[in-house]
Amino acid sequence: MKYTKITAFITVLALILCFTGCRNNTEGTLAPETSSSASDTVNPLTDNMCGGYLDGYDTFEVTSTDLNDGVWDDIISNTDIGENKSPQLSWKPVEGAAVYAVYMFDTNTNGYLHWRSGGITETTLPQGFASPLDYNGPHIGHGYTHNFDIYVIALKAPTGRLKGTVNGQNKKLGEFIKELDTDAEGNTGNIISYGKISGLFTDSRFRDGKTPESTPVM
Repeated sequence: MKYTKITAFITVLALILCFTGCRNNTEGTLAPETSSSASDTVNPLTDNMCGGYLDGYDTFEVTSTDLNDGVWDDIISNTDIGENKSPQLSWKPVEGAAVYAVYMFDTNTNGYLHWRSGGITETTLPQGFASPLDYNGPHIGHGYTHNFDIYVIALKAPTGRLKGTVNGQNKKLGEFIKELDTDAEGNTGNIISYGKISGLFTDSRFRDGKTPESTPVM
């Protein structure tokens, strides 16, 4: 009974903190079926959360060999079961695009940024493409399943250095992404379109039926 009350309090507190910068976030949710591409498939875990930063722009499909059945492979995580390698990504060239930018963030934790890379000219990024300064994989410290979005943004021209703190919360992440619409020379209308891919990652301590009662939280 005591454990149940503590768990309920922590859950309510986490939801309040998330609502500070996001709407309708979901904590401690089992993984539903998700799409492995930038389609319009409705996902009750990922929709209406932090994200939707480029609504209104054209979209293109992004795929990843590190996303299987809507779940990110362990290898991309910064955990004892992962290797902290940025996920493989592929998309078709976008007409008029000179460069691409990539942002990956946890939609459940107020824009917690995991990947930020700019000036990309390739349309296939191998696993481990990002440098350690630009990438820090999923590492959920407080449990259960979170959703991680990756945005690939097609740009007409290069921009300045991408804003955002990797491995930290970015309450202005939406503003940082939209600032890509202005190129390094100050010209606006720089964003052509974007691709979005979403997947889940579950803390290994809570897999296979494990619960906080049976697995100590370090």
